[in-house]
Amino acid sequence: MMLKIIEISRDGLFMNKNLISVKFAQESCLLSHEYRDRIYIRKDILLKLAEYTELNQTSLLSYCGLNLMKHKDILEGLEKKGFITKTEEPWGSKKIIKFTITQKGRDFSSLILEPYEEVFPRKEKETNK
Repeated sequence: MMLKIIEISRDGLFMNKNLISVKFAQESCLLSHEYRDRIYIRKDILLKLAEYTELNQTSLLSYCGLNLMKHKDILEGLEKKGFITKTEEPWGSKKIIKFTITQKGRDFSSLILEPYEEVFPRKEKETNK
């Protein structure tokens, strides 16, 4: 895809200038982050909660590399299905939201998510380019 800009010269003639050539191939499109399937996001959440027993919302999202606005629905879904519990504790005029993993969440992680990742491993980053 070629992006062009049209400029008008002093004498009123139109001139085309190529600004930049953009190649939308996988090799040339280097991102600072990679896409992660939702199932792996769920697994990361459950594993971090299993590792730390209890985490506040900020720590959990930070350790898992998530964004609250984008991934709040995943946390709500895990809570609704009974895999994690959410508690709100007052702290002055604010409230602290903490998450813990339930036994159902531990079982789901060990019986479903771990075998899934063995069959369908995450894509490894290519180091030789």
